Amino acid sequence: QVQLVESGGDSVQAGGSLRLSCAASRTINSFGCMGWFRQAPGKEREGVASIHPGGGNTYYADSVKDRFTISQDNAKNTLYLQMNDLKPEDTAMYYCAAEPRYGGYWILIDVHYNYWGQGTQVTVS
Repeated sequence: QVQLVESGGDSVQAGGSLRLSCAASRTINSFGCMGWFRQAPGKEREGVASIHPGGGNTYYADSVKDRFTISQDNAKNTLYLQMNDLKPEDTAMYYCAAEPRYGGYWILIDVHYNYWGQGTQVTVS
């Protein structure tokens, strides 16, 4: 069974930065794709950033491009999301997800991911 454990969520002021971490219970290169998703109250969950761990290709939602960076540390089996210039609209529960299949057009679509963490809250005021 795959376990994903997020951390790093916090309350920050607009313009601030946070780095989220997602520790995986197995080598992240064993996944075809991994991603960060978020869900704000009353809204649907949306894809934020995704990566092909084997090749390093990254994908971002338009709303976070040039502000967020997804990365990985293979030695630590950990996925990161560096978030800069945070805005109030970034407030949400952030989830890490992993999928054994290589991500295609659906890499930022949550229903295609099989493994999920419990989430970490980010609040921007």
